[in-house]
Amino acid sequence: MNTAYVALGANLGKPLDQLNQAITLVNKLSDTTVVAAASIYQSVAIGPGEQPDYLNSAAQIVTELNPSELLAALHAIEDALGRVRTVHWGERTLDLDLLLYENYISTAPILTVPHPRMNGRNFVIYPLLEIAPTLVLPNGESIKTVAQKLVNKGIQRKNSFNPQRMQWIN
Repeated sequence: MNTAYVALGANLGKPLDQLNQAITLVNKLSDTTVVAAASIYQSVAIGPGEQPDYLNSAAQIVTELNPSELLAALHAIEDALGRVRTVHWGERTLDLDLLLYENYISTAPILTVPHPRMNGRNFVIYPLLEIAPTLVLPNGESIKTVAQKLVNKGIQRKNSFNPQRMQWIN
């Protein structure tokens, strides 16, 4: 089994419901199990125009899927939950990003791992730090060091994850 980390985010519709549906669907992927999920963090949207705040989290999974298969499965979950790709960094019902897959590194346009912008985003790093505080990134930098470089602005910890129910609780 391979360990991977996935970021989850939503800011349209009912974001908490969509994140709960998404984590359930990730856990149901073939040969894949959600090991841990961070709390929900509410963050100010980045991107074009006025957007509602995001709800974000991160999940640690173990999977037999290879990185390309996992990314395709994550995109299928996004599509199933109403994701429409019209505006880059625009509002969305669901965003699932493959952050890390073991120590795998790929710079291919369709599959870039580690996620190229994760180190500059507190709404990705803080949830990741919560579930994997001893994680060392493929570049040798610890997740704690990355988190210490970020500004704790525009983000607020909200809902805790209940692993028995496989959902975030209000």
